[in-house]
Amino acid sequence: MDIRKEYLEFFKSKGHEVIASSALVPDDATLLFTNAGMVPFKSIFTGDVPRPTPPIRTSCQTCIRAGGKHNDLDNVGYTARHHTFFEMLGNFSFGEYFKTEAIAYAWEFVTEVLKLPKDRLYVTVHENDDEAYEIWQKYIQKERIYKFGDKDNFWAMGDTGPCGPCSEIFYDQGAEHFNSDEDYMGGDGDRFLEIWNLVFMQFERSSDGTMTPLPKPSIDTGMGLERVTAIKEGKFSNYDSSLFMPLINEVAKIANLTYEYESGASFRVISDHIRSVVFLLAQGVNFDKEGRGYVLRRILRRALRHGYLLGIKEPFMYKLVDKVVELMGGHYEYLNEKKEYVKELIKLEEERFLATIAAGLDLFNEELAKTKDIFSGEIAFKLYDTYGFPLDLTADMLREKGLNVDAAKFDALMNEQKARAKASWKGSGDAAKESGDFKVLLEKFGENEF
Repeated sequence: MDIRKEYLEFFKSKGHEVIASSALVPDDATLLFTNAGMVPFKSIFTGDVPRPTPPIRTSCQTCIRAGGKHNDLDNVGYTARHHTFFEMLGNFSFGEYFKTEAIAYAWEFVTEVLKLPKDRLYVTVHENDDEAYEIWQKYIQKERIYKFGDKDNFWAMGDTGPCGPCSEIFYDQGAEHFNSDEDYMGGDGDRFLEIWNLVFMQFERSSDGTMTPLPKPSIDTGMGLERVTAIKEGKFSNYDSSLFMPLINEVAKIANLTYEYESGASFRVISDHIRSVVFLLAQGVNFDKEGRGYVLRRILRRALRHGYLLGIKEPFMYKLVDKVVELMGGHYEYLNEKKEYVKELIKLEEERFLATIAAGLDLFNEELAKTKDIFSGEIAFKLYDTYGFPLDLTADMLREKGLNVDAAKFDALMNEQKARAKASWKGSGDAAKESGDFKVLLEKFGENEF
C-alpha cells in the first residue's frame, strides 16, 4: 500500500489542493531546516500573507530535525522512531473548515482507507476543549477519549501568535508485546503510539498572555509516514518497515554481516542518515564548516563512524544512494536527476574523513582509557582541529560509554583559534581565488571548502 499516495488522493477527493513538498531549507530565518509539515504555511497562519485559493491544502512534506532546537540526532538508531529525515503527511485549512470536518476526515482515513481496527484506536483532546470532546463521541466511545492539559494537547507557533488546542489519535500496538510501567495511555512507553495530531488554531496569543479568538480559525494536521507505515506493516519499529529494511540490507551486504535488531544500532544510524544526506545534497546544500553544511557533514561523519564500527573502512555511503533513489525517486523525481552528482559529492567527503578517522580513533581511545568522568576538552579540540571530528561526534561516542566531554574547554580553545585567525587575516582571499591552482581545487572540491 502506497500510504503517501493514498493520503494525498484522499484529501484531493475532499477538495484539497495537493502541494508538492517544500524545500528542506525554508525561507525562514528562525529555522535551520523545515522541521514540520506546517512550516511552508507559517506566513499564512500568522496572517502575514493572504490565505490562498483554494484555502484547503494537503502535502507530504520532507522534514529534517538535526541541529538547532529540534534535534533528534543523538537518539537516532537507538530508539524505534527517532529520525533525522522524515516525511510528514498533512492537511490544512486556512479558515475554511474546522474541528467537525478535520475530525471526520481523520477518522475516515484511518478506519476506511488505512483500515486500522477501531478497537485499537484512542483519542486525546485538550481538557478544556468540550467541542472536540463532543465531536469525537460520534465516532469513538467516550471511554476511549482522554483529556490532557497544555503540555500534551496545546500547540503554539511561539510565545505569541496563532495557537490552540489539539487532538491526537493513538494506536494500541497490543498489551501482549509491551510490559513497561509506562505502557499506558498517556505514558512514555511504546504500546500506545501517537499517529496523527490535529491542531485547532483558534486563538491569537498576545505578549501579555491574552487569548483572543481568531476570526477564521484554522486546521493544521500532521501524520508521520514512517510511523503509519510501520503500524500498517505490523512492525514495532519504523526501521523494520519497508522504508528502511532495503537500506539496512544493503549496509549488511557491504559489511558482510547479518543484521540483528538488538545489536543493530549502527545499521539503523546509517539507514537513517543516508536519507538526510541524499535529500540535502540533491536540494543544493553542500558540506561546509558552519551552518546547514556543517550539520550535513556531522550527519555523514556520524554514519561513517558507525560504518567503521561495522568494519567498513572504505567509502561506502555513496553506494547506498541508488537504493535511496530506487525507494523514493518515484515521488521525488529530482533525486533521479541528481543521483550521480550526489554520489560523487558523498564519495569525496568520505575519502577526506576516512583518511584521518583511524588516527583520530586511536587518539580518542588513548584518552578514553584515562577518562573516569569527563573527557578532555583539549583532546576533543584536537580531534576536531586535526582529525575532523565534530564535537558532536566525540560526544556521541562518549554517550555510548556513559561519559561526557568538557565542552567548556573545547569552546574556549575554539574561540582562541578564531581570535588568532582573525588577528592574522590579511584580506578576503579573492585574489587567491583567481589563481589557476585554486580553480582546479574549486572544480574538484567546491567553494565551500575554502
